[in-house]
Amino acid sequence: MPPPLSHPQLPRAARAHPDNDDARKRDIQRTTLVAVATNATLAVAQFVIGLFANAFSLVADAAHTLSDLVTDLLVLLAARHGADPADINHPYGHGRIETATTMVLGAVLAAVGVGFLWNSGLRLQNMNALPDLHPVALGVAVLTLIAKESLFRFTLAAAHRLKAPLLEANAWHARSDAASSLVVAVGIGGSLAGYPFLEPLAAAVVGFLILHMGLRLGWTAIRELIDTGVSEQELEHLRQTIEQTPGVIGLHEMRTRRMAGRVLCDAHVQVAPRLTVSEGHRVSDSVYLRVRAAHPEVQDVLVHIDPEDDDSLQAVPPGRLPERADVLATVATLLGPDVAVPKRVQIHYLGGRVDVDVLLDTAPAAADAQALRRRTQDWLAQQAHYRSISFYTPIAP
Repeated sequence: MPPPLSHPQLPRAARAHPDNDDARKRDIQRTTLVAVATNATLAVAQFVIGLFANAFSLVADAAHTLSDLVTDLLVLLAARHGADPADINHPYGHGRIETATTMVLGAVLAAVGVGFLWNSGLRLQNMNALPDLHPVALGVAVLTLIAKESLFRFTLAAAHRLKAPLLEANAWHARSDAASSLVVAVGIGGSLAGYPFLEPLAAAVVGFLILHMGLRLGWTAIRELIDTGVSEQELEHLRQTIEQTPGVIGLHEMRTRRMAGRVLCDAHVQVAPRLTVSEGHRVSDSVYLRVRAAHPEVQDVLVHIDPEDDDSLQAVPPGRLPERADVLATVATLLGPDVAVPKRVQIHYLGGRVDVDVLLDTAPAAADAQALRRRTQDWLAQQAHYRSISFYTPIAP
C-alpha cells in the first residue's frame, strides 16, 4: 500500500537537508558557472601566451581547456533539467539525466587518459623533435595548474556536499585538465633544464590515473542505470528504521535503487493480520516519515502493507479465492430470507484461505441461531477455501 499523495509534514531536519531539489539545482548551476568562467579565462590566456612564447603545448592545452567548456555546458543542462518535477512521461522525475551525463563525462575522462598515454608514447619516440620554449610559458603553465587544481577541489567539495555524482565527474575532469597542465609545466621545465624525457613520463603516469578515474565514474553511472541497490550496510540501517516503527511486526522484502545521488526504496511491511485498512495505512505513513527523517538521502519510500509474511504461506488449496461479491452471496444464502441484511461483513484473506466476520443488526432467535450455526458448519465442511464464518451481534447497552 503506497503512502498517500499528501504526507504529513516532515521533521525540520529532513526538510532542511540540501537534497531539496530547487536549492540543489541552484548550487550545482552556481558551481558550474564558476568552472565556466575559470576555463574561459584560462583558455584565452593559454592561447595568447602559447602563440607569443612559441609554446605549442600551451596552445594544445588551451584547446583541451576549451573542450571543458563544452562539458561544463552539459553539466548546466543536466542540472537544469535533472531537477525538473515528475511528469506523465517521467513519473519518477528527471534525475537520470544527471546519471547519463555523468556516464558521458566518465567516457570523456577515459578518452583523455588514453590520449595522454598515446601522446606520451609518441613523445618518447621523438624527444629530439621538441621545440625550444620561452621561459614565460612555464609561468603560465604553473598558474594554470594552480587554477585547475583549485577548481578541482572547489567542485569536488560541492559534489560531496550536494551528493551530486555529476559534479564529481566534472571535478575530476578539471583534475584531468590540471594533469595536462602539470604535463605541460613538467615538459617546459624539463626542456628548459635539458631533460626532455620528463614530459612523456609524467604524461604516462597521469594518463593511467585519468583513465582509471574515467572508468570508475562511468561504471558507477552504469550501475545506477541498471538499478543497482545500496550497500548492505545502508540496507541494514534502513531495515532497522522500518522494523522499529510502531505497528510493524515484520519486514520480508525491501528493494532500493539510486537516482542522481538519491535513493528510492520499496518495502513490504507486515502488520497485525486483522488491522483495518485505515490503521494499516497509518502504519505505512509512519514508515514513510521515519525513513525520510532518519535517512535524508532517501527521496521516496513505497510501502506495501502485508497482513502476513508472503514467504511463509502455508500450502493453499488450488483454485481462485472467492471475491467479496461471492462471499456476500454466500452469507446471504446462509442467513436466509428471514434475517435482515448484515450491518457489516469483514473478509480476511490469510494463509491462502478466507475468514469472514459478519455483524448483524439484531440477534436472531435461539432456534434460528442454532439452525444458522448448523447450516454454516455443514457448508464449511464442503469448502476448501473458507476457514471460518462467524456471526456477531451488538451488545445491548
